Amino acid sequence: MQNGIGSRLRLAGVATVLMFAGQASALAAPAASPVTREAVAGISLSEWTARWWRWADEQRVAPYLDPDGRLCELGQEGPVWNLAGTNGRFQPRRQCVVPEGRHLLLPIINMASYQTGEDVSCEELQAGAAINNDHLVSAVVLLDGQPLGDMRLHRVKSEGCFRMDPDDDDSRLAAADGYWLMLKPLTPGRHTVSVGANYGAPEGGAYSQMRQTFEYVLHVGGRTQITFVTPMMVEASAP
Repeated sequence: MQNGIGSRLRLAGVATVLMFAGQASALAAPAASPVTREAVAGISLSEWTARWWRWADEQRVAPYLDPDGRLCELGQEGPVWNLAGTNGRFQPRRQCVVPEGRHLLLPIINMASYQTGEDVSCEELQAGAAINNDHLVSAVVLLDGQPLGDMRLHRVKSEGCFRMDPDDDDSRLAAADGYWLMLKPLTPGRHTVSVGANYGAPEGGAYSQMRQTFEYVLHVGGRTQITFVTPMMVEASAP
């Protein structure tokens, strides 16, 4: 009887050791990054940022002026869902329903420079878009409360210059530069994306001290349904 009990205890101890070893292995395994720099649908990240500027420019209301998420669905099509920053003058908290399976393009802080005359070269446009981005003071992005790393590693410049209307060779020429994240499709449910960033360009030009502070609450695959259950009241009786 004692031998049987001892065997069971030893086996239980081995099982416990294996269980903890498995837990330690799981804890040690790095989590897959939610960020990608790979092409999406065969299109480079740089080209997606150019498409973002076209998208923002062609909407009836600029998406970066959205106060609360009411403009989330404007012009959204294709495999990438565009999020928007601000003009640096307010701090919105936006609620959006995002279809399941979409990548998310997040502008952290960025600039575009537009051609105002035929004598402005592409190189000049690129320099204008870069000047504030050369003086990034800080940038933090949180996904569901977890930081997504060093945002200085996520600077993206347009591939040369691009036409604001890709089908019109006479449309405005532009160059873009800044800090962006392409997020892989999020799991269905509620997620938060929080952004804080600012420039500190010493020249004091347009947007040289711009700050970005905004948050998205994203309901992927549909808005989460919450059911409230009224707790049962139990009367306490004296002992």
